[in-house]
Amino acid sequence: MSEHVFDFIVAGAGTAGCVLANRLSEDPKNRVCLIEAGGRDSHPFIGVPALVGAALTLQKYSWGLETVPQTHLNGRKIPIPRGRVLGGSSSVNGMVYFRGHPKDYDDWAARGNTGWSWADVLPYFLRSENNEDYAGPYHGHDGPMHVSSIHNPNRLNDVFADAMGSLQFRHCDDFNGSNPEGYGLRQGAIRSGRRESGVTAFLKPARHRPNLTVMTDAAVARVVLEDRRAIGVDVLQGDGTSSTTQRLLARREVVLCGGAIGSPQMLLLSGIGAGAALQALGIAVQHHLPSVGENYHDHLAANVQMWTANSQSYGISWKALPRGAWNVLQYLAARSGPFASNVFESHAVLRSMPGLDRPDIQVVFQPARRNQNLFPLPLGHGFVLSTVLLHPKSRGRLTLASPDPRAKPLVDPNLLGEPDDIKPIVRGLKLSRRVFAAPPFAPYRATEFLPGTKVQADDDWGDYIRATAATVHHPAGSCRMGADDSSVVTPQLKVRGIEALRVADASIFPQLMGGNTNAPVVMVAEKAADMILGRAPPAPMHLARSD
Repeated sequence: MSEHVFDFIVAGAGTAGCVLANRLSEDPKNRVCLIEAGGRDSHPFIGVPALVGAALTLQKYSWGLETVPQTHLNGRKIPIPRGRVLGGSSSVNGMVYFRGHPKDYDDWAARGNTGWSWADVLPYFLRSENNEDYAGPYHGHDGPMHVSSIHNPNRLNDVFADAMGSLQFRHCDDFNGSNPEGYGLRQGAIRSGRRESGVTAFLKPARHRPNLTVMTDAAVARVVLEDRRAIGVDVLQGDGTSSTTQRLLARREVVLCGGAIGSPQMLLLSGIGAGAALQALGIAVQHHLPSVGENYHDHLAANVQMWTANSQSYGISWKALPRGAWNVLQYLAARSGPFASNVFESHAVLRSMPGLDRPDIQVVFQPARRNQNLFPLPLGHGFVLSTVLLHPKSRGRLTLASPDPRAKPLVDPNLLGEPDDIKPIVRGLKLSRRVFAAPPFAPYRATEFLPGTKVQADDDWGDYIRATAATVHHPAGSCRMGADDSSVVTPQLKVRGIEALRVADASIFPQLMGGNTNAPVVMVAEKAADMILGRAPPAPMHLARSD
């Protein structure tokens, strides 16, 4: 067999790509090629959980993306941090392990996506999980992905919990249990004080396999089609005039794992998309599929920021210097202490108004001051509550700016395009102010820095949100899965109208779940592996729910 011919080609070595590379290569008869546009995850910032802010600033490991000017956010361009490195965004994300609400997946199934209900997908979550702290039927303990609680979190988390309790909110012991609603500590993809990424959990255990080839610094320029069947990919290596193109062939399937931005971009570059738009760019239309790039959406957030002279929070100051030096030694000697934490240790998942059937906001507590510049570590002291809109109605799109694979696509999430989207955020910010005004926070004598006490009326809150809001880096939906002909992929993740081509990443989400996206992407890839290999899915798990 030629060295350029494989059974499976996986385009994109982010979270999903690493999972698939592992699962597809478990059978030594399957020859698998995993392709990554970035390099290896070798920078020390990537592995240290508390340096997540620093990891996001590493230009070498980022695609450097931003949205087009957002009409409803005062014309601002919003950054879209995406990892350009082995592990993709799992190598630079916040490491939060939160699956979302069970009803979110039931909604997927109700839209015709057979096999994607909560009972159907829960076994796949358990298959990948190795939970170090929680037991019970909602958790796995034999999977390759380590999930753990933050040990010795900052004491301000107790203050946040006491404040939420004083406002009569319920405590949640396990946000991945039967009812993910309330306030409490959350878990992270962290193993022995180090980031648990797609690489550490799935790719490294498989790297020794002779039937797995991993290509880095290689971007997929297009999927090669023959009679509407994917037969391989053209790979671009090098930059500028020194770049070369290499063709790799797939005997069985090509799987796109480029995420909500990379996967639709690869489809469009391959001539799969809205025909007129492709022709206008000089791209030959291989298959008219106008929904490619549509349905793009993300979680939007705004925050209330408090500053304090008290040095209890994480941060760099003369007061905290001795403690900071000790914390560095703790981490170097035993991978413990604050540097083993992802900083965002507590949150609350809440219904912002009566009558809702599930939470619509996530309020994330940060026991650290937020810098007003790009310095990645908190300077001084304070704390922040960020309100995240969990179920945005606004939908945008991704389109090509150029037929050049190196050109960044045009990303327009149309944030706040639906007027109702701003209302839950306003309610969450008002709640944040109440939390910080509760008696447990009084000893810290904190001052509200943003938005400031001048903001009181709903219109003022709206102006503040439009001036400051940003996403929490959960882009999804741009290769929507569905049973209808207008969807991009079928419930089996097959691209409509094309043989031997699938998409398996966050782009297939019909709608975002009310949680973080890393764990759901792992689930999608685990389920995709069974589909690709023709294995029967595990039996659905119909567990009692307390919602």
